Amino acid sequence: MKADKKPLRPWPLYYTGFGGGIMITINSFLHREALDDIIRRWMYGEARPADADLLTRLVHFNHVYVSRYLELFSGLIFQEPYHKPISPRPVQLKGELKDALIADPPYRNERIDELIDDYRRNPGRFYRETPFHGTLYFHSQNGSYLGSSRIKRVRRLAEKSARRIIDRIFDTIKRHADILADERARLLGIPRERLLTAPEDMTDEFLQAENRILEDLQLKRPFMDTGKKLVINDVAGIKVILEEEEQQQLMAFLNRLPDCKVIEEERHVGRYNATNLIVRYRPPRKEILARPLGWGLLSIMQGRGFSPYEARAAFIEFVDSGEEDVHLEIILSTYQEMLESEIGRCIHEDRIIEQRLRQQYRGPLARNIQCLMEYLFTYPTSRQRELGELPIRLWNRYLPDYFDEILKRLFHIPTDNYFD
Repeated sequence: MKADKKPLRPWPLYYTGFGGGIMITINSFLHREALDDIIRRWMYGEARPADADLLTRLVHFNHVYVSRYLELFSGLIFQEPYHKPISPRPVQLKGELKDALIADPPYRNERIDELIDDYRRNPGRFYRETPFHGTLYFHSQNGSYLGSSRIKRVRRLAEKSARRIIDRIFDTIKRHADILADERARLLGIPRERLLTAPEDMTDEFLQAENRILEDLQLKRPFMDTGKKLVINDVAGIKVILEEEEQQQLMAFLNRLPDCKVIEEERHVGRYNATNLIVRYRPPRKEILARPLGWGLLSIMQGRGFSPYEARAAFIEFVDSGEEDVHLEIILSTYQEMLESEIGRCIHEDRIIEQRLRQQYRGPLARNIQCLMEYLFTYPTSRQRELGELPIRLWNRYLPDYFDEILKRLFHIPTDNYFD
């Protein structure tokens, strides 16, 4: 180890137990409390110099860890129903998945032919350029497509985290506004249900409640949040194409599999038809740690001041001191319903857009949370080694242009005035 580099502190010492605020836990990751602690502190504007190194490891080491256990678990899932060797193929774009899905249908009917013909006539309408950092799985003997695995991209993870936090804060603001309405009814001496509230009064009470949250954040006061801990279980995900009877066989296999337990099962019926499972899995640490780190990660860590030896030692410490179990998502779908979700009536990308449009709370605080989460998860991919003061304070107001400038500065991209 270099003489001028201090030994890494054990991971448990990084968790500060910062009180107050909303708790969000990413159950596919290791050292979940440490990441939750950073998110809560940053919402209160409290960043620390050590966060730069800590975030780097939380994001990059978790990405390596998730990709390795997902590869191992996917191998089990895709081999069990077929009892044949499988061939994985890494891909970068969603179009590669859609092409594989329609290449050799396991059966045909009028609807399947309609969907495939529609896709082939105008493939550009189906979000083919969507980034997709995943793996496709094929039957080694006949080349048929079996399904895929993927890790949720950093931007999507930041977006989902922000959406969960925004929805919870919106509920908190509404509860504050209800308390104000209750007080107004009490002063008038009438029951709350008989209170007639003009639209401008409702708006005023909402804004008062919102300002109270902003003040709590600025003064680092815990604000009222009676909801359960927010969780994200699907950073690691697998989609398997199986007909109904085969799905039952896979469920039986999962129930027999050591170090694995199905903890949630949700059946979707309607425009989107599939079964979503949340699985608690104990990855084999020795097998994961036996592989060397790739040059991409070593280069990133070198930019942060770590030699290859130090990066390797830090990764081993990260895994060995982390949680034993992780959560991942498995989606079971028939071939026709998988077609519907990729090129049919319930395209996944359309559902993402609908989610964004359905967000009720869109004020300055919501936009600030979105940008703060994007900055938090994007920072480790930059070459910036010193964190400094956070560029986003949730209680301040900014124009969208400001957020563009933040990311440009983070990656040393020239701004519009670079000719001055």
